[in-house]
Amino acid sequence: MVPFSVLDLSPILQGSDAAQSFRNTLDLARHAERWGYRRYWLAEHHNMPGVASAATSVVIGYVAGGTSTIRVGAGGVMLPNHSPLVIAEQFGTLASLYPGRIDLGLGRAPGTDQLTARALRRDLASNADEFPQDVLELQSYFKPAAPNQAIRAVPGAGLNVPIWILGSSLFGAQLAAALGLPFAFASHFAPDHLMSALRIYRSQFKPSEALEKPHAMIGVNVFAAETDAEARRLATSAQQQFVNLRRGQPGPLQPPVDSMEGRWSELEKAGVEHALSWSVIGSPETVRQGLAAILERTGADEIMVTAQIYDHAARLRSFEIAAQARDALAG
Repeated sequence: MVPFSVLDLSPILQGSDAAQSFRNTLDLARHAERWGYRRYWLAEHHNMPGVASAATSVVIGYVAGGTSTIRVGAGGVMLPNHSPLVIAEQFGTLASLYPGRIDLGLGRAPGTDQLTARALRRDLASNADEFPQDVLELQSYFKPAAPNQAIRAVPGAGLNVPIWILGSSLFGAQLAAALGLPFAFASHFAPDHLMSALRIYRSQFKPSEALEKPHAMIGVNVFAAETDAEARRLATSAQQQFVNLRRGQPGPLQPPVDSMEGRWSELEKAGVEHALSWSVIGSPETVRQGLAAILERTGADEIMVTAQIYDHAARLRSFEIAAQARDALAG
């Protein structure tokens, strides 16, 4: 069975607040655990009125503390925003509190706009070009400390927290392959280079202490409901969010609408539909068929399901349907 995992942005809903978003996140994580999802990852975004998971490691601790067996992690931490030592200490702390359950996915994008990125940086000289060196430095902090080592992650040293490389281009695939690390591609919003990245990652992969053979996970939006029509309606919340983001007007996640007609231009429609092209939208049978086609096309080792759905009960049901599709495909 190809494992399924969850990517959660802890969406802030129109008319609600971050506190409710976190309660919804924990509730979804507890359901995901019961439904057999392997991981529950949270994403780092900043200055986004619709995303509550900016302090990613804090939310990971909240979710891990409220669940029992599911792996919890970052999808991902945007490493250029942070000192590698600070991240090693944070995730060393999490791994000490919840041993064997913490993942650390790393990305090289800022997870925000350039103005906010400048406000986040530990110094103005740090940049995404240092990402490979920062990953190596972070890895070193998780190894057993050497005698007389001047700088250690406490906690962190010797814990070997699993590190993933995240990417939406070929760069991440090449780096993950060179370092022998698992690779997660952000196809749920950046579809263009998915197939090329998978080919590069698999063909260039070098076994390491962390991983003997390549392990590729892909992001897929799943909007599932009892009927195709209702699923398409649920997906309009994500479509509105993408339109607003592209207009430079990010906001909370809006309720679904019966039609997007008049809410986007033809150009915006084409852009959003392209960005969300790795999506499965429909009834349980439509979702099963769609996920089967994606697995056949990509040969993915794992699927990370995400869904920006406004109504919490509908969001739970969508993830439940996705889990049922996974089981049906395994059977």
